Amino acid sequence: MKRAPSLIALSAVSLLALSACSNPDTLSNNNDFRKTGTGAAIGAGVGAVAGLISGDSSAERKQNALKGAVLGAAGGAVVGNVLDRQAADLQESLGNDRVTITNTGDRLIVTLPQDILFASDSATLTGGLQSDLVAVASNLQSYPNSTVQVIGHTDSTGEAGYNQSLSVDRANSVVNVLAGAGVSLARLQGIGRGEDQPVASNLTEEGKAQNRRVEIVILPTS
Repeated sequence: MKRAPSLIALSAVSLLALSACSNPDTLSNNNDFRKTGTGAAIGAGVGAVAGLISGDSSAERKQNALKGAVLGAAGGAVVGNVLDRQAADLQESLGNDRVTITNTGDRLIVTLPQDILFASDSATLTGGLQSDLVAVASNLQSYPNSTVQVIGHTDSTGEAGYNQSLSVDRANSVVNVLAGAGVSLARLQGIGRGEDQPVASNLTEEGKAQNRRVEIVILPTS
């Protein structure tokens, strides 16, 4: 009789996937672009969980979990590898070292500081970063299998409702440039977070400057 895979075997699959995350081979601009292993680990975890909740018996669920982990790891590794290449290509094409790219393993986050995008209290893009946004648009067209969230953020200075509206307007300004440079509007979503998601303290000028930003979040769809 065929024995169901043990929990030890399932753990081994997870450990193999997670071990890929510790690969020291990196390419960075203060970011780690080598996230193929992270993608594999995420895929393995999702696949294993999906397998565990399917099947009519404990043995069948374990079998499905093992299959799901293996297939999920493979799919996650593919996504991670594509993101590695896309991040490296994007970094090479950008002309501003203040634009940062973070590869989380399942998405890319391109962070643009507000002061190189907009004048204070304005949603009108300055001319200085137009070429970089065009480079981002070109990269998105080269890697078409993704959706893109453009998220505006402010510091906490002023009234919260006004900051929310300003963040939406700034996000949509970036969306319009990307669309004008050839990215399908169907892939783009402008979102405003106002002052609700700071990455630093709003008690210092340095922290406020970090919080004023636009993030372009690239989410693979396959």
